[in-house]
Amino acid sequence: MRLLRYLIVSGSAAAMAGAVTLTGATVTTVAAPARASHAAPPARFLAEARTALASYLRHDHPQAMLVHPGRVNSAAGTKAVGSYNWSGYADTSTTHQEFTKVSGSWTAPSVTCSAEDQVTSEWVGLDGFTSNTVEQLGTIGWCYKSTPIYFTWYEMYPAGTVEVGQTLQPGDKVSASVTRSGTTYTLKLADATHTGNNISKTATCALTTCLDTSAEWISERPSFSIGVAPQAHYSAFKITNGAEIAGGKSGTIGSFASNDSITMVDATDAYSLNSVSALSGGNSFSTTWKNSY
Repeated sequence: MRLLRYLIVSGSAAAMAGAVTLTGATVTTVAAPARASHAAPPARFLAEARTALASYLRHDHPQAMLVHPGRVNSAAGTKAVGSYNWSGYADTSTTHQEFTKVSGSWTAPSVTCSAEDQVTSEWVGLDGFTSNTVEQLGTIGWCYKSTPIYFTWYEMYPAGTVEVGQTLQPGDKVSASVTRSGTTYTLKLADATHTGNNISKTATCALTTCLDTSAEWISERPSFSIGVAPQAHYSAFKITNGAEIAGGKSGTIGSFASNDSITMVDATDAYSLNSVSALSGGNSFSTTWKNSY
């Protein structure tokens, strides 16, 4: 799920076609982030919900939608960036193939649903912040007709989003990584709570196409054919063990020379849709929901 580079405030986004494969999802009814019940709706409803989500993601926008290029924070080397659809952190470089690995761990957030369809996605990945491709994977909470649905997924350019997990639930312990060796990418996700959600995918991308100029740790509301989806009301998303390999050296989110703290904003750039904490220990941070749109 990608972003449009330096889109000046307009509140609109063009659609780019992609492919979506949905293989199933477990539905969990959640009254509030702190109290979850696990009554699954009928199979017919699940099929309807999956079809609706596929319609959203089929037109997922290919790049980051950044509002402004960044203002220097008090933290050394960190810039504050506004985005219509991303929040979290990105390390960036002007050198092609700078990054060869990105990784992180988190607990799958719960979502509280209203009658409105809403989405939130959490992931780690390479590219998409300063380039037109994405190599990423993570988790999604999708509110469809007041019912939350959770699953794991990956996206590897030029293909679209592929859903894998069928039993993801709020509170699952997830670790994910994207590793590049030459033109080969290995995408791995491990759900320590429900292993049926695990991902292991290998794909290739030419060095002239996938530039590997950024590494990201992101909470996102996907953009699609008619705009940006409302952000689902999620419990706090916290990344731990955020790490990378850049220029052949292992490091953390904060150890790289150039990193961006990204806050999601509304269409007018008048207020924030969530808050992003400062880095803790260079490798951990959290994003907290404030508004849906």
